[in-house]
Amino acid sequence: MGGLTLTVVTPEREVLRVDGIDSIVAPGTDGELGVLPRHAPLVTQLQAGTLRYRSGAGEDFLTIFGGFLQVMGDTVTVLADGSERSEEIDLARAERARGDAQRELETAQVSGDEATVIRARLSLLRAMARIRTAQRAGRG
Repeated sequence: MGGLTLTVVTPEREVLRVDGIDSIVAPGTDGELGVLPRHAPLVTQLQAGTLRYRSGAGEDFLTIFGGFLQVMGDTVTVLADGSERSEEIDLARAERARGDAQRELETAQVSGDEATVIRARLSLLRAMARIRTAQRAGRG
């Protein structure tokens, strides 16, 4: 089977291993990064966001919570800090988490608690990544 082989792993589990991928778009730190078969070797950092991959007419989505992407030949490996497939995302829970993080961020900014500001921003980024992934997958 031609195309790319995509593997996504986190410290906890192998999230995905798929062969025959036509294209991948990942959330790079400088914007979205596209990978096609025969891509040049590459290692790059990822930020929280949606990774999408296309095979034939179908497109699938998963959330990435930072990490690294490596391209070697037609093998793409993502070492993610965390990741969820779109069907694993509880959209209502992600919406609640977004609201909680926004409130926590506002409170921390007023009080000047820099550590809480950083933690709340990360929580907000993760919640937003989940929501966007679910929406792109047609669930929202």
